[in-house]
Amino acid sequence: MSIRNKAYIVGAYEHPTRKADTLSVAQLHADVARGAIADAGLSLKDIDGYFCAGDAPGLGTMSMGEYLGLTLRHVDSTETGGSAPLVHVHHAAQAIAQGKCNIALVTLAGRPRAAVAALQLKPPDPDAPELQFEAPFGPATQNGYAMCARRHMHEFGTTSEQLAWIKVAASHHAQHNPNAMLRQLVTVEDVVNSPFVSDPLHRLDCCVISDGGGALIIARPEIAASLQRPKIAIRGAGEALKHGMAGKVDLTYSAARFSGPRAFEEAGLTPADIKYVSLYDSFTVTVLFQIEDLGFCAKGQGGRFVSDGNLISGIGKLPFNTDGGGLCNNHPANRGGMTKVIEAVRQLRGEAHPAVQVKNCDLALANGIGGSLATRHIAGTLIMERQ
Repeated sequence: MSIRNKAYIVGAYEHPTRKADTLSVAQLHADVARGAIADAGLSLKDIDGYFCAGDAPGLGTMSMGEYLGLTLRHVDSTETGGSAPLVHVHHAAQAIAQGKCNIALVTLAGRPRAAVAALQLKPPDPDAPELQFEAPFGPATQNGYAMCARRHMHEFGTTSEQLAWIKVAASHHAQHNPNAMLRQLVTVEDVVNSPFVSDPLHRLDCCVISDGGGALIIARPEIAASLQRPKIAIRGAGEALKHGMAGKVDLTYSAARFSGPRAFEEAGLTPADIKYVSLYDSFTVTVLFQIEDLGFCAKGQGGRFVSDGNLISGIGKLPFNTDGGGLCNNHPANRGGMTKVIEAVRQLRGEAHPAVQVKNCDLALANGIGGSLATRHIAGTLIMERQ
């Protein structure tokens, strides 16, 4: 069953904090929930569906449902890492279309920065089937993404300078965001001259680490029509898994190669129709892969495509991450998917900063990557339309 125009995003809220020294994870989830509900002009008692992932404390939907005092008839705790919020919006739209709930809340929040846990992620699951094949080699997130970048360079001639343009574009946008962690403009030279974290990726090729979070409210069409908010329709969505494929490894593409076409097919659109994109930017190379895999340029042409400011709003033909994204603004709970949807909603509503607001922005795409680009990950793609 298609979800096209069967559900609408009616509320969105991003937590302003980037270091939550005095707030618990549960409180952060509650703060963003209240913010999104207020933005929609609703109340807690209106929520009958709740969606959260592994960043939620305790027993997820059970613990947070009680903490928020929700009366629920549909819950979903699908865990796909950084792409989970996009998958949750997709699932919420499906649930609404099927009559399982009327108004759904999606939350994400965390405090790895305040808890000094930025690089101390959860230890590997001792029962994970891949553990015995990977753990002996000491894999690290940045090393895996560096391998992907190096392979892309080898196959297609991509350069560090081209990757640097992605950070440059993000910094041009972040300067207008008072909450962004990194508001200073950077140049290509700044990026390529910053220290290596894992060759060929430099420090400025990496996202920030922050606390905070965000929330979204998704509602039935008739409810959306009754609210005093712009109508943001969920026009299409896609999900896809990419992994080691029993040794048939190709490090030059992401699962967005599969989730993107599914979303475009459901939406009845092509990449040429999209006015604005929110792309997962854990590293600059993550953005490059998505631009190619979602069809905005041919495979191997991403380096040329992002050069010379082509991602900068008002200058380039594909403005991206106009809040500064994970590269400059925030990456709450080490998961960047939620803020990608929120900034897309701002653009569609015409509520982005005037300096970065895309003119006549009626169609936007958000894409998330959860897991590791080099091993196994799930992509979630959303196409949204202002009606």
